[in-house]
Amino acid sequence: MISGIHLEVALALGYALFLGAVAFVLELLARQSHKRSRSYANSGFVFFKDMDLWECPAGRQLTRSDADHRRNVVYYRAPAAACNSCSLKNNCTDSNEGRLIEHRLDSWIESGLHRFHRGLSLVLLFLAALILAVEAVRFSAPRDLLALVSLLVPATIVLTKLCASLGADPPGF
Repeated sequence: MISGIHLEVALALGYALFLGAVAFVLELLARQSHKRSRSYANSGFVFFKDMDLWECPAGRQLTRSDADHRRNVVYYRAPAAACNSCSLKNNCTDSNEGRLIEHRLDSWIESGLHRFHRGLSLVLLFLAALILAVEAVRFSAPRDLLALVSLLVPATIVLTKLCASLGADPPGF
């Protein structure tokens, strides 16, 4: 016994906290990875939201050329003549029609990658809640129950909120 709590209950509490921490770190890393991968695709290009255009490293403007509302994507293209005469073309594009940028309008919350990582986090939190619930059934001493329920309630609340955030299918799915 540790402070009046059975050793098995203390271990279950520690493991549930560990699973919750792993789920939290997974959410942070997944969000950061998504943000970084989006910036690599358009490295060197600058988006001017107020003018709705991209500017390439050579100072050329890529204007909106098309939009796919079903997939929530807007396409921006540089004039072919500008790209074909540019000294940076070999490092930028192999297209003779000008550089094309796909700009996704969906946020991290709406992306399929988010749904995958959120699913992993949900599994970890579900396992933590399940372990706590099973231990609460097995050990009925007041201190054990208080410790288990004090962690089970917040874990269940977070689990419910994360489930709700998945919502409907994102665009394009």
